[in-house]
Amino acid sequence: MRSLSLVHEVRPATPGANAPDERPPMLILLHGVGANEQQMAQLAPAFDPRFIVLSVRSPLVFGPNGFGWFHVTFTAQGPVIVAEEAEAGWTHLARFVDEAVAAYGADPARVFMGGFSQGGIMALATMVTAPQKLAGAISMSGRLLPEALARAATPEALRDKPLLIVHGTADEKLGIHLARWAREQLERLPVALTYRELPMGHAITSQSLGAVTTWLADALDGARRGVKTAP
Repeated sequence: MRSLSLVHEVRPATPGANAPDERPPMLILLHGVGANEQQMAQLAPAFDPRFIVLSVRSPLVFGPNGFGWFHVTFTAQGPVIVAEEAEAGWTHLARFVDEAVAAYGADPARVFMGGFSQGGIMALATMVTAPQKLAGAISMSGRLLPEALARAATPEALRDKPLLIVHGTADEKLGIHLARWAREQLERLPVALTYRELPMGHAITSQSLGAVTTWLADALDGARRGVKTAP
C-alpha cells in the first residue's frame, strides 16, 4: 500500500494478465457509510485479474473503525445530506484518481470506480462531475445525488461513458424508487447506462456481484481499444 491522500488496500494485477507493454487498468472500490476499506477489499479476488484493485477508506470518521464521505439523515421525505461534504468528497476522489494512477503505474484511460451504498453514490457523483477521470462507474445499492447532477459535466464529456446501476427491489435503506429516478435522469444524458434490478435488499449478493464482474469485464474489453502502452 502506497502512502496517498486516502487510506486504501491494494490487490495487484495478476502477473502476466496484461501484455508486457501495457499499463494495467485500475478499479477503485468505495465502501458503504459506517464501514471501512475491508468491506470492499474482501471482494477484490472476484474481479478481473487484469485490474489493480484499490479498496479505499472514506475520510470522515463515523465511529470506531467506521467511515463515510458525508453525513446523511433519513427523513419521511427521503435522505438529506450535508451537500458540502459530498462535493468535497467527489472532488477529492477525482484528485485521488490521478494520485493512484501515478503511484501504481496504471493506465489513466482505463480507471473504473464502483461502490456499495454511499460508495456507489460517490462513484456516480465522480463520474457525472469528472468523467474525464474515469472509464466507467458502478453503483451497487446507491443513488444519484441531485447535487452532483446539478454540477454535471458537458454532454460531450459524458458521451458513451459506461455506467452500471444494480439495485434491489426490496432495498429497505435506499428504496428502488431512488434507483429508478437515477435511471430516468441518466437516460437524459448521452451515457451508456446498464440498469439491473434484482430481488434483494440493501446488500451485495452473489447475483449482484456476478452482474458487476461480468459488466466490468465487458467494459474493460471495450476500453482496451484505446489502451496505452508503457513508456
